[in-house]
Amino acid sequence: MAARSVIALVSVADAVATDLADHLDRRGHDVRTVRQPWEAESLLSGKGIDVAIIGDSLSQAEGRDLLRRYGGEGGPDFILICRPTDLVDKVLALELGAADVVESPLNVRELAARIGGLLTRRGRSAGELIVLENATVDLRSAMVMHRSGTEEQLSPGQVALLKLFLASPRKVLTRDDIIAGAPAENADAFDRSIDSRIVRLRRKLDTETITTIRGAGYRFDPPMQFTD
Repeated sequence: MAARSVIALVSVADAVATDLADHLDRRGHDVRTVRQPWEAESLLSGKGIDVAIIGDSLSQAEGRDLLRRYGGEGGPDFILICRPTDLVDKVLALELGAADVVESPLNVRELAARIGGLLTRRGRSAGELIVLENATVDLRSAMVMHRSGTEEQLSPGQVALLKLFLASPRKVLTRDDIIAGAPAENADAFDRSIDSRIVRLRRKLDTETITTIRGAGYRFDPPMQFTD
């Protein structure tokens, strides 16, 4: 199993840091939280950090100093949080090599998505994200993130079933294919229970991409943004 990506939260406001750390942890990241500049120096100088989030509890000058000293080749990607009025500071941070600058107040899910994008570019993505019509699925954390903002957990059996469909897009899978490739979690489940499993999976994913082919089986028709 790949090592967990390491995210440093430096002087991020408590209300944001708690939610963000929980959000990232559930998606397979290792989160280190520090409050003071000297703690940040100790953490960032120790290497092993993939992304550093610098909160606006630090002055912009202090944040840029950390970026200047610990960013660059071999260092973590930096995301600085700034206030909407700090346009000059935002430009300076980007010129110094910050990977991103976000304004406060911020949305935890949006910031997590930006972190995910940076990790992907570093080849350190912890998640396997599948984008459907009304939700995004993180297979590694078995989490369904709906566009409404709500989240649901997939069961191990539902993850196995979804992975089976993802591995065979546009191919009709028979009941025998599903029984062999994604066995039910309940040992007492029989042939007709597959119908119920498909219905529950469709409902949880809020998707129409899994189609019933009468007399044949089921087919996954990926949306346009899906990539093999």
